[in-house]
Amino acid sequence: MAYMNGNQYILMTAAKNEEEYIGETIKSVTSQNIKPFLWIIVSDGSTDKTDDIIKNYANKFNFIKYVRNENTDERNFASKVHSLNIAIKQITNIEYDFIGILDADAVFEKNYYESLLNEFQKNEKLGLTGGIFYEEYKGKKIKVIQSKNSVRGAVQFFRKNCFEDIGDLVPLENGGEDIITEVTARMKGWEVESFDYLKVENLRLSGLGRWGIIETKFREGMLAHSIGYHPIFQIVKSLYRLKERPYIAAGLLHLFGYFWAVIGNNKVKVLEDFKSYLRKEQMQRLKEMLSF
Repeated sequence: MAYMNGNQYILMTAAKNEEEYIGETIKSVTSQNIKPFLWIIVSDGSTDKTDDIIKNYANKFNFIKYVRNENTDERNFASKVHSLNIAIKQITNIEYDFIGILDADAVFEKNYYESLLNEFQKNEKLGLTGGIFYEEYKGKKIKVIQSKNSVRGAVQFFRKNCFEDIGDLVPLENGGEDIITEVTARMKGWEVESFDYLKVENLRLSGLGRWGIIETKFREGMLAHSIGYHPIFQIVKSLYRLKERPYIAAGLLHLFGYFWAVIGNNKVKVLEDFKSYLRKEQMQRLKEMLSF
């Protein structure tokens, strides 16, 4: 398999009961112009046909490595991170230039990773990148709202040095490991950027997992508190989210979740320097918005 000089990359996927989608994700990766040197897919205690699908493709493509995680419980974001950490242990002695996390329900065009590698070539300060997410809702492709200096955890793609600077992935029940990684990357001096011209389709609508969309939005608010969001920034962000599904309710649930965590005296689960940096960033963004 041929690679561009210095463009050898590894992918990691945690998959739990993804028989409906994972085949399409695998097809997206195996059709890439520049394929990964290694793709570790960890079945997180799947009980459907996910394992059989992974094994079938692993027999056809020698860069796909199937791993089974038996030490798992219910479906949550902490379980996903534990499986990704299993994948990370598999690459301890492997040389690579870039590494990506890929969810088992995302698809993209065949030039996706080639384009990301080109962006890294253009900017040596770029540490973390990815495409923009779209979801199909009522027959329409809807762009998922996100900042340009943010990359969704489902497709975060790292320069190796940046990934090593970030350190261990943090397992949190309500998620947020992707926010922690991108903020930490910026703390370490790396640039984080998503590119509009690279579209990623999310095959599963957000919020249709274990909790459902209502509880998911509420938990997102609780998550924001747990990783140190500034309350003023949270209020503004929740107002902005009024235009997300379910319309109006999404923003309110996000806000209620945050202040429910405050009232319940829930612990902030990040270090003080991370919290300070994040809040400084958030207040700067608010100032820029007001200035604009």
